[in-house]
Amino acid sequence: MLFEQAYVIVDLETTGGHITRDRITEIGLILVDGEKVERLEMLVNPGMPIPPFIEDMTGISNGMVADAPDFASLAPALLQKLEGRLFIAHNARFDYGFLKNAFRRVGLAFNANTLCSVKLSRRMYPQFFKHSLDSIIARHGIDLPARHRALADAEAVYRFLLLADQELGREVLLGASRALLAVPSVPSGMAQDLADTLPDMPGVYTLYAASGEALYVGRCLNLRQRIFAHYGSGTLDAKLPRIHESVAAVTWQETLGEFGAALLELRTLHALRPRYNPRACQASELCALQLAAVGEGGFLRVSISLASALDFSRTADLYGLFRSPREAKKALAELARGHKLCPAILGVETVTSRKGQPCVAFKSRRCLGACCAQEEALAHNARLKLALERLKTQSWPYAGAIAVTETDEVTGASLFHVFERWCYLGSGERADGLQGVPVFDLDIYRLLVHWLKKPVPGTVLHELATF
Repeated sequence: MLFEQAYVIVDLETTGGHITRDRITEIGLILVDGEKVERLEMLVNPGMPIPPFIEDMTGISNGMVADAPDFASLAPALLQKLEGRLFIAHNARFDYGFLKNAFRRVGLAFNANTLCSVKLSRRMYPQFFKHSLDSIIARHGIDLPARHRALADAEAVYRFLLLADQELGREVLLGASRALLAVPSVPSGMAQDLADTLPDMPGVYTLYAASGEALYVGRCLNLRQRIFAHYGSGTLDAKLPRIHESVAAVTWQETLGEFGAALLELRTLHALRPRYNPRACQASELCALQLAAVGEGGFLRVSISLASALDFSRTADLYGLFRSPREAKKALAELARGHKLCPAILGVETVTSRKGQPCVAFKSRRCLGACCAQEEALAHNARLKLALERLKTQSWPYAGAIAVTETDEVTGASLFHVFERWCYLGSGERADGLQGVPVFDLDIYRLLVHWLKKPVPGTVLHELATF
């Protein structure tokens, strides 16, 4: 056997190249177990017309698939054939993604280790510039009938692998395949079938220590790839932390898309406070800057207001959002320095001199003299308002609640994430009835503000008053 496990060479014919919109019209399989080789070919009714240019290229017409079974009818038996095998295809990402999405539409999960014969060809035959299937067939003199039919193309890949084994030797073939697979091992104490159960889906995952402590929470567009990255030899993403404890368990929750993953990540971080997420471990005493009433001499003052004492979701005139009063005071001091505002007037400098004497900043020309009658209150107040304007929190732009509707392009499933005045109220298959307790949260505010500026694909906003 060419590889170290049973394998299947797969080729698909489809109605087009869009992995979620188009459908499969033909499946060709070559299943290899030791010396046993089984070839299967099946037409599939795609449930949609085959475009003329695809019909011309593949020779598969609408009439040929009219009486063929649909994928749902073939799926259970097909899944049994594929499970546990190394998945090999020319441009494997396309065939694997198409097949995986087809299984998802009928409620079945399919995961496999994949090996791309394009990448194998590049690694084993670097002296050649082209590695398309046509190029491989031509350079190796592979004689095939019915090019662009599924089984014929799978046969071309199979013969290429056999020829490479003969020309270069088994060790070269195995070495190239091992390098391309490079599947990280499952850590000690973790279930060995983890690699087979992790989905290629967006979502949020949590790594746990043996004690049950949450070590790290992450979100990603592909759970399988990201969790593998934590344990891959030399492949650890620079943005991922190095977990020094042994990871005893991994849990995950799939989401329909990127927005749902970001929202779920924030909720999970708040609930678990994992050790290796710095943001989750930060103490948070949410506060903001607020203009106070005019004080002595007609100067506007700035106060630091706590979210625990003021409903931020219903307060319009707030400036900046900070995780602690210390952080807010530091920001106010930087604002004073940047705009030559008087730190004594703003309360960020301890005044030790007599009333009416210049502050330290004035002496070093970092204050225009509001403290010592060199700048009038009206001018200082105007500059203060202008400086604060850049930090002004965004007002809620809607009359009532909104739903960010997220839809899975493959399955058509939708989920409603409901918000009102920046507060998250809940998620569900229906928008009505989601009436959670509104709590203003800095991270959710920032997530939603960013989304409103740049919505992610697969999401739509609805105002519930007009929904």
